[in-house]
Amino acid sequence: MKLSGTFKLAGDKSISHRIALLSLMASGECEVSNYSTAKDCMTSAQALNSLGGVARFSGGKLFLSSMEYRFKNGANIDCGNSGTTMRLLMGVLAAAPGKFYLTGDESLMRRPMERVAKPLREMGANISCAPSGTPPVTLQGDELTGIDYTLPVPSAQLKSAILIAGLRAEGVTRVAEPVKSRDHTENMLKTFGADISFQSGAWCVRRSKIELPSAFSVPGDPSSAAFFLCGAAMLRGSEVIAEGILLNPTRIKFLEKINGMGVRIEIEPKGESPEPWGNVMSRYSGQLSPCNITADELPLLVDEVPILALLATQAHGVSVFQEISELRIKESDRIAALVSELGKMGARLQIDGSNLIIHGPCRLKSHNSLESFGDHRIAMTLALACGIADAGSEIRGLSCISISYPEFFDTMKELTS
Repeated sequence: MKLSGTFKLAGDKSISHRIALLSLMASGECEVSNYSTAKDCMTSAQALNSLGGVARFSGGKLFLSSMEYRFKNGANIDCGNSGTTMRLLMGVLAAAPGKFYLTGDESLMRRPMERVAKPLREMGANISCAPSGTPPVTLQGDELTGIDYTLPVPSAQLKSAILIAGLRAEGVTRVAEPVKSRDHTENMLKTFGADISFQSGAWCVRRSKIELPSAFSVPGDPSSAAFFLCGAAMLRGSEVIAEGILLNPTRIKFLEKINGMGVRIEIEPKGESPEPWGNVMSRYSGQLSPCNITADELPLLVDEVPILALLATQAHGVSVFQEISELRIKESDRIAALVSELGKMGARLQIDGSNLIIHGPCRLKSHNSLESFGDHRIAMTLALACGIADAGSEIRGLSCISISYPEFFDTMKELTS
């Protein structure tokens, strides 16, 4: 298989989630262009309707109207497979008048929510999870007071939930993160007029009102682009250009990593609003160097680890991904899934404590029984692995790709035709 051509992507998932969910607290009306088509982001839009608001799609755009914290009491919100939807809603609803229930699909109901509930309780929120610290989550809105909080684990979702709750809290809410994570919430709150600043190593937010812009355009999702940008690096004769993708520095660490492996990358900035965006070109490299990821880098690479692991199987030498145990509590145990399924194809991966060790290069071969484990990023990684093997393989559970990249196979067809 060879990848060649230019492709465009639906809007970035992280930014799409946030523009929809922050509209619950904002005044004004907004016309959103290029909102993500990912199932997770549609779940966030549907949450607005569940709470008594209106998120209306028309002509390829999402129209949001002010709710200003007036929600349907007793609302039961199905967050589907989306941890982002649930965790950010916990911050939104922590001080909201009324009682609310958050549930999700089988996968989401196994994922940790107590790490978000704990600091919100410290702020005064009345919030409970299952005894296991997982959903369902029940919230009874209450008065909040700002806290000083240091993130125990690098997590943009945890950080975001606390900062969002801080918009409705008395005093100052300070959040320090020893290891930097994605900063979309901070950027958006500043853009929407929140009283937020970075002082003495912490993000500080005060009770404030936010206002929606009249128009908002979401750049393309770089984590989705990563699959074809990395794929081109592995497939002989390939060259692809991802058009109009988000270039926020906290989201394109993977480009630095693959460039360090010897992949030809060219970045063409095109704009700055609502965050930096532009075009990225990736070209086949016949001599890849190993990829090493440190614990401090992981929060900026967490979504790209599966495709970077596949790329590392084609590198000359040993790659080490350090302290990646956080990937065990995603939609699947992604570490075990990578070792198992790529191993079936002849890759040499091993788990050493919390580290993933990858020996390359290896010749991948087809396999008639590959499993996605219902995880969209594992499914897309295996689809590209099959392209490298250049022989028919069967992957079970490919429908989960719609969670983040419904157009994945359409894009693959365009780039291989």
